[in-house]
Amino acid sequence: MPTEEPCANPLLLGWVEEWVDQARERNSKGFTTYRKAYAALKACPVTFQHPSQLQQLKGFGTKLCDRLTEQLKKHCRENGLPMPKRPRRSIIPGLANEDGDEQGNEERPPKRQRKARPYVPTLRSGPYALILGLATLDEGTRNGMTKAQLIEVAQPHCDASFTTPPDPRSFYTAWNSMKSLVDKDMVDERGRPTRRYTLTDEGWEVARRIQQTLNPGQPGPAVPTLSAQSSQAAQADPPRRTLDGAGPQRADRSPSLEMQDRPEETESFLDVVANEDSSSSSSSGDPKPLELPKFRPIRLAPGSFEVHLVLDVREVRAKTDRDYIQNELAKKGVNPTMRALELGDALWVARCKDANFLSRLGAEGDEVVLDYIVERKRLDDLIGSVKDGRFHEQKFRLKRSGIKNVVYIVEEISMASEVLDRRAEMVQSSIASTQVVNDFFVKKTQKIDDTIRYLTRMTMLLKKQYEDKSLLVIPAEVLTAQNFLPLVEHLRAEEPTTDYHITYPAFASLASKSDLMTLRDVFIKTLMCTKEVTGARAMEIQKRWKTPFELVKAYEACGSGEGGRKRREELISGQLGNLIPSKRRVTKSMSMKIAEVWGVL
Repeated sequence: MPTEEPCANPLLLGWVEEWVDQARERNSKGFTTYRKAYAALKACPVTFQHPSQLQQLKGFGTKLCDRLTEQLKKHCRENGLPMPKRPRRSIIPGLANEDGDEQGNEERPPKRQRKARPYVPTLRSGPYALILGLATLDEGTRNGMTKAQLIEVAQPHCDASFTTPPDPRSFYTAWNSMKSLVDKDMVDERGRPTRRYTLTDEGWEVARRIQQTLNPGQPGPAVPTLSAQSSQAAQADPPRRTLDGAGPQRADRSPSLEMQDRPEETESFLDVVANEDSSSSSSSGDPKPLELPKFRPIRLAPGSFEVHLVLDVREVRAKTDRDYIQNELAKKGVNPTMRALELGDALWVARCKDANFLSRLGAEGDEVVLDYIVERKRLDDLIGSVKDGRFHEQKFRLKRSGIKNVVYIVEEISMASEVLDRRAEMVQSSIASTQVVNDFFVKKTQKIDDTIRYLTRMTMLLKKQYEDKSLLVIPAEVLTAQNFLPLVEHLRAEEPTTDYHITYPAFASLASKSDLMTLRDVFIKTLMCTKEVTGARAMEIQKRWKTPFELVKAYEACGSGEGGRKRREELISGQLGNLIPSKRRVTKSMSMKIAEVWGVL
């Protein structure tokens, strides 16, 4: 660049000019910045005492000024010149600002330094719980807590586990946040090989702020010590039964973990609800009109029962950690009853305080099933169940259970990105059909701990909802596998504000896979094994051909040869291809797939 015009700072301008040329030759991104700085310095009439003063000009930042300072030091050292001192005042009066406006005579106000924000951990996070746990020690004590002691007092304050990763594929636990607290100088770590932890002065300040937030009405917040906290807990909460059954328990509530030791005679449940004999169906396979039974419901008065969560024994976190869900629920105050459920992964029952109350009225057992049931699926399990057909079979059985509120929990655990991308559309379609077609409530959680918290909240909510109202129970003696669903639908239509329930033995009998399957059910489920044949389409096919025998005979009537093959392929689409709505319509491609199976029998 030419420098013939006189400049107030020729030495500095020459160096900037060299850097402009170098940036142009290297095609550097800094070329534009150097060029702007060069133009501003060349046009400036003020002589600068030190390169740091150039920050007032457009294009000059801290890095460029520091680079010019180093270059000036080198120049002074090589030529034996004294290095100019850095002036205290970097603003030169009379110099225009970097935007070139006319306020050059005014000094820029000094930049306000941003005040460092005090550290505040997220509510119920790992650091939050660890600080509250360490705050139970006396301030100033040098005898800290071991890891095991700290986890024991901190776990109630944290939603995540300190010992178990949220995902079997992960190694991160809430304890990993201890490293952050040590790095921030909130926690002092000392001792080998057994490490002990105490709060630093900064850590105690954070603990006081947390306590002040939790108890804003207290003047001069103070962190309770371990002894004070334990004594308060002893006064506030009555003794609670421990997980292993030792220790005192409440007199007015029987521990539900004790119930898993009761003999579960599931086989005896199969005969609780009878099946109607074969005379209830006509020779064509079309069921005769059902006569709904009249009955007098059994009434459970408010206060005569308690709501309990029943969890399937097969619901485990991993093969090597089978009690994780049960133990975490117990820590949150929900002691689940563990048993092998015929349907679903979790449900809620009203358990009579008088175990013989229902039997004296001719009913079975001492539990009544409430109108809520949960099916839990991890994302990888959901993909597998869709591929092998279990997904549709389970939803079919849940729909026939008679329970009004079906909750479908999907745990979106971490999976390989290539697998998830390949199956993403299938997963979204399955979830959407569960919500729209099956009318189930879908709850998405990120990990198993979120599922446990959801089950805890649901249990507390159902306790409030049911324990203060009466329950009406349908006697099992009037129920059959054929009249149960029509009876429930009739009662809900006639009395929408009244809920009717059944006992758990009756529910287990109705939900058993062997007792509920009629010829019509088997036919429909078999048709649904064909790709793209939904439940609605299978039911339309069954309405036209009542039994598998009728469908096979219809295919045989199509004849043989090329013409017969074409008639078989178009048999179903020709009669059901124009149905409205389209979700019941059978297309030609579906008709061909069905013919490939049923047309060759």
